[in-house]
Amino acid sequence: MTRRIQAASLLLLAVLLPAAALAQPARPATPTPQQLRDAERARAAEEAASKDAAARAHRAAAEEQKLSAERIAAANRLRQAEGLTAEAAERLDQLNARRREAEQRLADRAEAMQPLLPLIQRLSMFPAETLLAVPADPEDRLRGLIVLQALSRQLETEAAALRQDQAALLAAVREIEAEAPKYAALLAAQAKQATELDRQIAAAQSQRRDAEAESDAAAKRAATEASRADNLRAALAALEARRKAEEAKAREEALRAERRKQAAEAEAARQRAAALAPTTGAGTMQPQTVAKGQMMAPVAGRVVRAWGESTDTGPASGVSYQAAPTARVVAPCKGRVVFADRFRSYGLLTIVDCGGGYHMVLSGFERLDTRAGQPVQAGEPIGVMPAWDPAANARRPSLYVELRQDGQPVNPAPWLRPGG
Repeated sequence: MTRRIQAASLLLLAVLLPAAALAQPARPATPTPQQLRDAERARAAEEAASKDAAARAHRAAAEEQKLSAERIAAANRLRQAEGLTAEAAERLDQLNARRREAEQRLADRAEAMQPLLPLIQRLSMFPAETLLAVPADPEDRLRGLIVLQALSRQLETEAAALRQDQAALLAAVREIEAEAPKYAALLAAQAKQATELDRQIAAAQSQRRDAEAESDAAAKRAATEASRADNLRAALAALEARRKAEEAKAREEALRAERRKQAAEAEAARQRAAALAPTTGAGTMQPQTVAKGQMMAPVAGRVVRAWGESTDTGPASGVSYQAAPTARVVAPCKGRVVFADRFRSYGLLTIVDCGGGYHMVLSGFERLDTRAGQPVQAGEPIGVMPAWDPAANARRPSLYVELRQDGQPVNPAPWLRPGG
């Protein structure tokens, strides 16, 4: 009986042990030395790729900083030439205004004297016959003589004024003739400096196109949304909302890549997030700071309309500059371009995020030399003003500049360094 129980127990164990073995989870296989070497090589390659990407980004940033400094230096040299051209153009503009005024006075006098010309001509040729031609008694003839004497004195006064206006016109024309070659020489010197700056800008734009990143595409998407806004405040709000969304998206992508151990992808996402982060650092505007002179004037010229001056639409919420023909406009602050395109009645418009919640808005360009998403240094060229002819009786182009803090316009005058 005991043997039977032992046999049954052995049989039961023989059945249950394989089933229990099948029910237990299989232990992971020990990696082979080759698999370990392959994993180590993959990890080393990923780390090398991440370091290489970071090194390339660092070199690109250093090169861009160097090129930016060169463009700023070239723009400063050009600004000096533009200042001289602007002064000469201003003189020519004033001289042409004087010439036009003298011409108008001459035309007005000629029109006023037109009805008297036949009488003046006859009196000069036949004075006695003219007086005797009209039948009248001696008293009336005497009165007529007195009237003619008074008229003669008036005509002498008019003739003297006419000669004075003619002399003023001749002087203005001679001064214009003397100034024109100087202006042409200054304009040629300005054009030479501008050509060199254009070459540098074209090289930078080509380099940026070759290295265009996702952050650029994000900036373009934000600018596209802002262009649909009804006004500047709404456009700035749209830009800020899109910036925050794109920055959050980039940070999430970086976290996901880190969890997947994809170092290169994580680094690229972190760089995109950094590029989309609010503008900070040395040189950018900070809130609650002293305003005086933190920004440079965006163009070499003079202010022709100040903040708060009366306009057709109410008090001016910005300032307007007049400058030399085709003058270069530079970034007034260090920051990032968040909009560079046409906008409503402003025409070509650029918005620079200067940091601290401040945005500089500039319009009146003939050409833009920047793009949405581009970082800029203070003094770096961002566009060109239209050409104009001082001899033409046409409205001079102007650059309109607004400073906005958290979307609201503020007086930019205390922030801008004087002197153009």
